[in-house]
Amino acid sequence: MTTRVRRLPLAVVMIGALSAPLAAQRDFSNVQIRTERLTESLFVLMGAGGNIGLSIGEDGPFVVDDQFAPLTAKIKMAIAEVSDRDVRWVLNTHWHGDHTGGNENFGEGGAFIVAHDNVFKRLNPAEFRELVGERSSQMPDAGMPVVTFDRTITFHWNGEDIRIFHVAHAHTDGDAVVHFQKGDVVHMGDTFFNGSYPFIDVDSGGNVNGMIHSAEALLGFATSNTKIIPGHGPVTDVMGLRSYRDMLMTVRDRVLTMVNDGASQEEVLASNPTEGFDAIWAARGDQWTGRFVVSVYRSLTEGR
Repeated sequence: MTTRVRRLPLAVVMIGALSAPLAAQRDFSNVQIRTERLTESLFVLMGAGGNIGLSIGEDGPFVVDDQFAPLTAKIKMAIAEVSDRDVRWVLNTHWHGDHTGGNENFGEGGAFIVAHDNVFKRLNPAEFRELVGERSSQMPDAGMPVVTFDRTITFHWNGEDIRIFHVAHAHTDGDAVVHFQKGDVVHMGDTFFNGSYPFIDVDSGGNVNGMIHSAEALLGFATSNTKIIPGHGPVTDVMGLRSYRDMLMTVRDRVLTMVNDGASQEEVLASNPTEGFDAIWAARGDQWTGRFVVSVYRSLTEGR
């Protein structure tokens, strides 16, 4: 584990990562935060952007991801309905702005931000240009992680052993999966999209093989009682995750066969490698499905 301690000054609100243009154009006024209780002390909050995990208890709220900055007040109100304490920790599962957009607001409120080393690099104004060019706005100091880790880190908090581990080159190069071991609840971030084909950010180090590995890593220790929070979509269980893993493997293998035969990206798209899965996973439409297939192709032709 690497600990980085920084002063957290007030700064102009800017949403980091990919969502800066989106958040600037979008009207969040009608978004409602829905709270779903998973155990006595663990919850998932759903609004706009990535699903939020929440642990409450004597030590104070531990939050996993924080959606968009304009939603922070609503998110805090939802947390206040189940806890009378201020948020102490915010864990970012990766760097995209629909999961980190509230960082600055929570940081200014006294929370400490935690993330993988590569999330720090991608959000850091001093380093992000080399990594992502002009794809992202810079994250203000108040929203930057103050604790980062390489492989694993564990918090003993609210009576939970909160084990966080990195999965390499999955959705991005900085993904974290969070296991609340006592409650047997896992937050998978965007390594898992439930009910839709995933977005694999190849330009940020993502790869379909890493997505499959992430699912298999969790299936290796999850039980029939494990509740699984995806980055997007409803909470599910190992059956739901296994279905997702099987879809990823099948599409990956279909595309790989064509790649090995010398097929172009256009030929792979035309072959409809998601055939048989669209009824379940194509909820976001043909354009999203096509982007998923392209990301699989790029993973196999450009990947790590």
